[in-house]
Amino acid sequence: MRISNNITYSDFLQNLSSNSSKVQKSMDQLSSFKEISKSSDNPLLASKIMDLNNSVAQNSMYSTTISDALSWSQVQDSALSSVSNSLSRIRTLVQSSATATSGTDEVAANKDEIQQSISELVDTLNTNFDGRYIFGGENTTTVPFEVQKNSAGDITGLKYNGTSQNLSREISNGVSVDLLANGNTLMNETGTSTQPQNLGTYFNSLITALNSNDKTALSGNLLQGIDNYSENFVTVRSQVGALENRLTAAQSRNTTEKTNLTEELSNKQDVDVAQKYMEYQNQMTAYQATLAMGTKIMQTSVLNYMS
Repeated sequence: MRISNNITYSDFLQNLSSNSSKVQKSMDQLSSFKEISKSSDNPLLASKIMDLNNSVAQNSMYSTTISDALSWSQVQDSALSSVSNSLSRIRTLVQSSATATSGTDEVAANKDEIQQSISELVDTLNTNFDGRYIFGGENTTTVPFEVQKNSAGDITGLKYNGTSQNLSREISNGVSVDLLANGNTLMNETGTSTQPQNLGTYFNSLITALNSNDKTALSGNLLQGIDNYSENFVTVRSQVGALENRLTAAQSRNTTEKTNLTEELSNKQDVDVAQKYMEYQNQMTAYQATLAMGTKIMQTSVLNYMS
C-alpha cells in the first residue's frame, strides 16, 4: 500500500512540476509579450526570429543609405539648376557683348558681371551636403573647384581638386548605384594634356576676348561654347534626375519590405495577449487543481501510514 502511495505521490509531483512550468512560461510570455525568451524554448522558431531580426536590421541600413543618397541627389539637382541659371545669364551677356553696337564700357560692365556669375557658379559647384562636397568625387572633404585669377584679378581658369570617381552606394542586397560625384564630368574635358579644353579654359578665353572686345570670337566660338557647356550641365542634371527616380522607387520598395518583415516578425515572436491570458487562466486552474489533489494525497498517505 505504501509503494502504491509512493507512485501516486511521484505522479503528483510530476504533474505539479509540469503545470507549474506551463504557468511560469505563460507568465513570462505575458510580461515580455514574446513567444519565446530563450532559444531552447523553440529552437526552430528562435532561428526564424533571428533571421527576421537580421533582415529587419539590414533593411533599416539600406533605408538609411537610400535616404542619404536621395537627399544627396536632390541637393545636386538644385545646385545644377542654379548653375544652369548662371550659365544662361553668362550667355546673355556674351551675346550682348558680341553685338556691333556694344561699346567698350558696356563690354567692360558685362565682363565684370560675367566674372561675378562665374564666381557664383563655382560657389554652387562647391556645395556640400552633410559636410561632404557633392562634386568632388571620392574626395568629399576638400573644396573641389577653385577659381584661378591673374594679378589684375581677372579669371584665368578653374582648378578641379577632386577625383574622377563617382560614389557607389548599396541600396539593397547585391544592388548598387553610383552617385554622380565626379566633378570632371562638369568640367567637360575635350582637349589633350598639352592643350586642355574645358570649362576653365573656356572662361579664360572668354575673359580674354572681353578684354580685347573681340567681336568675332564672342559671336562665334565663344557663343557656341557657352551653349555646349550649358548643354553638358543639362545632360548631367538629367542623369541626376534619373537617379533620383530610381532611388525614389527603391525607397518605396524598401518601405514595403520593412512593413512585410515587421509584420512577419510580429506574427512569429509576439503573443496574442487575449489568447495567451486565457491559456494562462486555464493553466492556473489546472495548477491549483493539482495542488488541491496533492493535499488530499498527502492526507490519505498519512492516514494509511497510521493505520
